[in-house]
Amino acid sequence: MIEPEPFRIYLMRHAQAASATPGGRDFDRVLDDRGYAQAEMVADRAADLGYVPDCLVSSTATRCRQTAEIVRRAVGETLDIQFVDEIYSGTPDLYATIISGQRPAHSVMLIGHNPSIDQLLEGLIGKEQRRTAMPGGYPTAGLAVLDYTAGTDAGSWTLTNLLSV
Repeated sequence: MIEPEPFRIYLMRHAQAASATPGGRDFDRVLDDRGYAQAEMVADRAADLGYVPDCLVSSTATRCRQTAEIVRRAVGETLDIQFVDEIYSGTPDLYATIISGQRPAHSVMLIGHNPSIDQLLEGLIGKEQRRTAMPGGYPTAGLAVLDYTAGTDAGSWTLTNLLSV
């Protein structure tokens, strides 16, 4: 997995999206009214807490793009967003590789999809801590804040905060 030095990861699941339209693609689903509200509340709370990533990497799916733009508005218009096609159907290992590729940034936000974002979180902090933090699963617009702590033998990831609606 990811083993940087001083580092923070923000893992955000896209906000709630409207149901797929008949004949429409899942990829094109947009945020519904509740999703916009979720994303705005979580993004505003993150900004209030000083959770501002050095860079943001997002899936190109419409609901992720919309969530990313809401985050940018809340934390700062100058935040650089990279949209990556592979996140849409990516594995937790791919998510980890994308995050690791953002060095020398000290903090990275990734906006992605379940189940991969949930599986990545579990891989970083462990199954028990993940279940305790999110007994009902990874919520839409959920933002996990993880900090890396270097240890004597090996470093570890700690769930510092979880923002959700």
